[in-house]
Amino acid sequence: MGAKQTDFDIELAQINSRIAELEGDALQLPVDRTKITKLAYLQYQRASLTGNLAELDIAERTLDEAIQHLGPDGDLYFLKANIHFKLHRLADVQRDLEASPDLSQSPPGRALKADLDFQQGRYDAARSEYETLIEEERTWDTLARLAYFNFKMGDFETADRLYDEAVDELTAKEMRHYSWVELQRGVVDLSRGNYAQTREHYQRAERAYSGHWMVEEHLAELLGAEGKNDEAEAMYRRVVARVPRPDFQQALGELYLSMGKTSDANDVLEKAHAAFLESAQRGEVHYYHHLADLYADVFENGPEAVKWAQKDLELRRNFSTLAAMAWAYYRAGEFSKALEMMNESLASGVKDARLFRCAGMIHKALSPNGTADRYLQMAAAINPNYENFHVHR
Repeated sequence: MGAKQTDFDIELAQINSRIAELEGDALQLPVDRTKITKLAYLQYQRASLTGNLAELDIAERTLDEAIQHLGPDGDLYFLKANIHFKLHRLADVQRDLEASPDLSQSPPGRALKADLDFQQGRYDAARSEYETLIEEERTWDTLARLAYFNFKMGDFETADRLYDEAVDELTAKEMRHYSWVELQRGVVDLSRGNYAQTREHYQRAERAYSGHWMVEEHLAELLGAEGKNDEAEAMYRRVVARVPRPDFQQALGELYLSMGKTSDANDVLEKAHAAFLESAQRGEVHYYHHLADLYADVFENGPEAVKWAQKDLELRRNFSTLAAMAWAYYRAGEFSKALEMMNESLASGVKDARLFRCAGMIHKALSPNGTADRYLQMAAAINPNYENFHVHR
């Protein structure tokens, strides 16, 4: 007997089967609105499930053809906006939302607009819209959005309560969504150094929806943070074999560095580096922040880190891109500019151990006053293990 199929395998097979059924005639003229919309949705779902970002191009081509024949349909533009959001093409997201009046006023469109506000540093607008949407209808995904907002702002208790409420809104048919929420709850605990609780959430995620590489990828990071390097390496290698994306190769490479496996690290990091650059040369923008991280933390090439952090900052000016810019300036020895960017990042109100650690290092480079120590103490108060292995997400 063969191995038992996982939930992931079963769902992927179902999606592939339904795509095969539709591909034959969904694009035939005259275009059938229902069929072509379903085909584009399934292609988007497959790309999201497998982690294959290149497949998002297939879904977008289907959407473009559908829009050409059917006009500005809200469902089609909503899918298009989600693709662009995943690829960090935020100006395109704004245009997609504005292309259909029905979409921009719908709850899903408003939620995505709030996500866009958050990514572009309009924090009050994002929070206000999330709260308004929840007052109108308590959906699991909007509750999870507000939970993430509170997590980043350091209100861990409220974040945990909102994730609880999100789980309560899910049905027994939505176990993949339940699994995803449990992963997010694990990320909250991991960011605070609570490894036992993190593992409980990740194990619940696996039980709810078995066989998903995303659970393995999160578990690999946890194992690395715990110093269980051999187990982390084996799990990352499995993830990279299934989903050979450069961001996962970067994570494996940085794990190798933490293990002292310099040769293995150099090999995999050069592959990641080349893939990031090839993506950028194709005009893609979703790996800019990984290039900034790689040049700052691995190659310690300050000028190149500044170059890519600036490109990312031009797309979305938020606490994360500002902090990356600050750290790039730090690596380049431009400490005054680093402090300026860091102060703007901290003004967001975000409370994060690694953000505070970067602030401490920048202050230490500028002057030996007590500010550096204060930020490092704030980092340790959130996560005593903030120096342990972690992934750039």
